[in-house]
Amino acid sequence: MAITYVEAIRRAQSKALAENDSVYIYGQDIAGFGGAFKATKSLADEYPGRVLDAPISEDAMLGSAVGAAIEGMRPIVEMQFADFSSIAFNQIINQAATLYYRTGVRCPLVVRLPSGGTEGSGPFHSQNLESIYAHYPGLIVMTPATVEDAYHMLLEAIEIDDPVIFCEHKFLYRHLKAKELPEKALPVGKAQILRPGRHATVVTYSAMLHECLKVAEELSSEGWEIEIVDLRTVKPIDTDTILGSVARTGRLLAVGEGFPWGGVTAEVVARVVSEGFHLLDAPPQRLNCRDTPIPYHPNLWKTHRPTAQSIADSIRSLLHL
Repeated sequence: MAITYVEAIRRAQSKALAENDSVYIYGQDIAGFGGAFKATKSLADEYPGRVLDAPISEDAMLGSAVGAAIEGMRPIVEMQFADFSSIAFNQIINQAATLYYRTGVRCPLVVRLPSGGTEGSGPFHSQNLESIYAHYPGLIVMTPATVEDAYHMLLEAIEIDDPVIFCEHKFLYRHLKAKELPEKALPVGKAQILRPGRHATVVTYSAMLHECLKVAEELSSEGWEIEIVDLRTVKPIDTDTILGSVARTGRLLAVGEGFPWGGVTAEVVARVVSEGFHLLDAPPQRLNCRDTPIPYHPNLWKTHRPTAQSIADSIRSLLHL
């Protein structure tokens, strides 16, 4: 039976609960109901007292998790939607992120953010906030794009002694499937080249990875070999792998679903320009969603975010610069 992206997340949490008594999960409707997306389905029955329903107060959820982490626990906090984590912003960036710097006390907690858009979700349930959290020192920001990474990166996140923002894309929850989960994976902080190429580099992450892979396959029929780099983790970011790819291709397109202003794609372009300008044969480009609130209507949503068509158009333009 195929393993979905969301089932991989559920299995990772189950394994962590089974192997470490200090792990617990806290979130709204995650116990009896199994969470808004069923990422904790049946776990409350399997691990009584360790999968706990929270009040509708993200600020309180994160505040209690920071306190528990200080006392030696390893909380996993599930936000119903990434957008709602803004209510806990102070706890995340001013408490969790700075704790070790201020006190020398570790803060091992994971905040799971169901991120990204789906048809009809609108501006309050569709945002990608990885760029915001990556801005702050002390936080690790993960953006798994595959079933395998959703499993292994979450397990690694739980073991890390620093706070981790785990951005899991809702669109991938049931669209992605794998036959099995490998025993090993690349370490956190290491990007992965999922398709080699020689004409242009596309650096991307999360759900956009799959749109970019589709485009690379399409362009191969035109004779273009496009290299696809999956960042996997946006904080820290694997600059060496990005520069190594650009050294081979001479061209760069950074693609992300988040808002364009000061985002991950801007960071990728800035690093390549400042550290690898001599490698470039053309000005580096980036592609994001539009700089507007996310629309409800499915047709508007499809044109708001990058699509295979807009990515293909951007790559073709880059190839002719």
